[in-house]
Amino acid sequence: MDFYRPYLKDYGGMFPPVVRTLLLTNVLIYLFSLVGPNLINSYFGLVPKAVWSQFMIWQPFTYMFLHGGFLHILFNMFVLWMFGSDLERTWGGKEFLKYYFICGVGAGLFNVALQPNSFIPIIGASGAVYGILVGFAVLFPNRMVYVYFLFPVKVKYLVVFLIAMEFILSFAGGQGNIAHFAHLGGALVGFLYLKGNWQGRSIKYKLANYFHRQRMEKMARQREKEIQMMEEVDRILDKINQIGYDNLSKSEKKVLEDASDQMSKK
Repeated sequence: MDFYRPYLKDYGGMFPPVVRTLLLTNVLIYLFSLVGPNLINSYFGLVPKAVWSQFMIWQPFTYMFLHGGFLHILFNMFVLWMFGSDLERTWGGKEFLKYYFICGVGAGLFNVALQPNSFIPIIGASGAVYGILVGFAVLFPNRMVYVYFLFPVKVKYLVVFLIAMEFILSFAGGQGNIAHFAHLGGALVGFLYLKGNWQGRSIKYKLANYFHRQRMEKMARQREKEIQMMEEVDRILDKINQIGYDNLSKSEKKVLEDASDQMSKK
């Protein structure tokens, strides 16, 4: 990728502030976890059974900061920096951080929902990272990246391929220690969040806006009915002038009665 942007110096250079903070936090926690990884992973990793049976409700958040090895954290942090930096520059730090945690926590809850009785700890920022990949593909679908630094491919095709592989592997045997459901969950939550246009808007605002649109659509439908009714009334009145009221059909008289009732109610 071409990382040069005219505004890099204005927003943290190659490492925007939120991305930089996430990188440092993950690395420091990884180094600390080397002291007692099994104990830390079982308590702060995501154990689906423990989340709902033992009320360890912090785990869908804390598991994102734990990693199982050097290559694990290296890949996640590389993708976070490579794709997350432009998202932060585009959205701003606050919105990017919110999106990161929504995807990460959403991925964890997605895994809990699909494997509620699992005692195997899930760790890693991969769920949030897959959300970042989806976000980048939505915003910059035609940006070129070089797979293995050799093969150019558009981001949208790369992300679709990665998600398709995760979907296949999630239902295949021999998954090893990779939480494919969490990856899929992060991608799905990120996609729904972006397509729902929830950025920068509170749930209260969204719900109020939704009901406002419903009221406006209802009023528009009602107004359209009134216009059609008045056009029909005008036609019937013209007919009365020509042949008299007594020669109207029952349905035409009913239209006049209904119109009179509605006008009196108003």
